[in-house]
Amino acid sequence: MTDPRERARQAFEQSGIPVQFTEHGPVSSLEEAAQARGVEPADIVKTLVVRRGEDDYLFVLVPGHRQISWPKLREHLGVSRLSMPDAAVARDVTGYERGTITPFGATRAWPVIADATIAGRTISIGAGAHGVAATVEADDIIIHLHAEVIDVTEPAN
Repeated sequence: MTDPRERARQAFEQSGIPVQFTEHGPVSSLEEAAQARGVEPADIVKTLVVRRGEDDYLFVLVPGHRQISWPKLREHLGVSRLSMPDAAVARDVTGYERGTITPFGATRAWPVIADATIAGRTISIGAGAHGVAATVEADDIIIHLHAEVIDVTEPAN
């Protein structure tokens, strides 16, 4: 199955996690995305791909109103350097375009770090295509993905 939307949907469904899919048109802000998905802006969670080294990546789940704290993440991982891959590399290592990335159905099962602020919340996460989201309990995906839950973000500027 090569269609990213279907690959993500199937992976969510196979996980056994209760999920509600939402499809909406283009949005131009976090607030518009939250309104289209019927959640609060803090409940929109971005899946970011971070490069640790040669062919070594991880997913970081970050609430939409926050950003990665690079010093916190580097300290946690015990590395001095991390980077965000360009769009083509992100697509190559996940099977998804930027803005649609999810650990569910990714072409490789990279480790997952979930920011501590998402625990205990209902969140909306990308589901493989632009304008497609999955609303799930964060704790369910944390357990399913064996995610590490740590404080790795700071308020967005």
